[in-house]
Amino acid sequence: MSTLTPAEVAVVMVETAVVKHNTRPDKVFAKAFIAGIFLSFGGLLSQVLSAGSPGLTASNPGMVKILSGFVFPVGLVMIVLQGQELLTSNMMTFPMAWIKRRIPWWSTPANWLIVFFGNLVGSLFFDAILVKYTAVVSTDPYLTGIREAAIKKAITPEWHQVFLRGIGCNFLVCIAVWQAAAAREVYSKVIAIWIPIWIFVACSYDHVVANMFLVPMGILLDAHEGLTTASYIRKSLIAAFIGNAVGALLVALPFTWFYLGDYRAGGMEDMEEGEAIAGRDAAQPRNDLVTMDGSKGSSINNQKRD
Repeated sequence: MSTLTPAEVAVVMVETAVVKHNTRPDKVFAKAFIAGIFLSFGGLLSQVLSAGSPGLTASNPGMVKILSGFVFPVGLVMIVLQGQELLTSNMMTFPMAWIKRRIPWWSTPANWLIVFFGNLVGSLFFDAILVKYTAVVSTDPYLTGIREAAIKKAITPEWHQVFLRGIGCNFLVCIAVWQAAAAREVYSKVIAIWIPIWIFVACSYDHVVANMFLVPMGILLDAHEGLTTASYIRKSLIAAFIGNAVGALLVALPFTWFYLGDYRAGGMEDMEEGEAIAGRDAAQPRNDLVTMDGSKGSSINNQKRD
């Protein structure tokens, strides 16, 4: 088959969380830092297109949303293909692993906390070093457009609206990550990621990490109308975070129920990232579980045993 089955993908999601649980916190933070930069590249490209098209925005705002949404997914594509740490996908995988008793309960908030700050620091680094001090968007129409976009994300909507937009956003992001895990080759993974992310950006849903790029960039570029760090945290960051967590659970909980009723992750509890994630305990071959590449686990065991 050209793709893994949904049940096989569910196994991959759990095993991925187990591997991340056993990975050193400094490595997790570093990968989250890189993910924040990658996602910001997609965000900057999207803003260059939308902020740089004031005439098209005035005459056909829907088309601008479609076009800016179309270019944004490059960030998540880089994150997924290179195995970096993004908070919003971990909001899905870690609860799945905890429900199946493969990781302790504290691993979920611990990972979310580390990845949250890694993504935030990476986004702020990008805003300061690669946007503000490079002056790539220091003139109009980019400057005005980015300021207005930041205000629309963190000032204009009500708290409950940001929260609800966060639910819709991460439901789509988790579906994108799920579909990418199901695909066996790069082209299919890119397409699987691209379409759901395109939808969420074009529909103006709120992604907590994407907002870590956009809203602080607006603050750095001197957007006014009450946009401060405190107002961003109170009205955008917290609401988007909680909404994204709820959206992830709307994928994680039913999919765990659908596909993992009798799952056992034998041999994965001690696996650390950097080892073959498809590996199994050589003393306990598991022919019934599917590896990351879709093959059966017994072949990996035989290799390890040799």
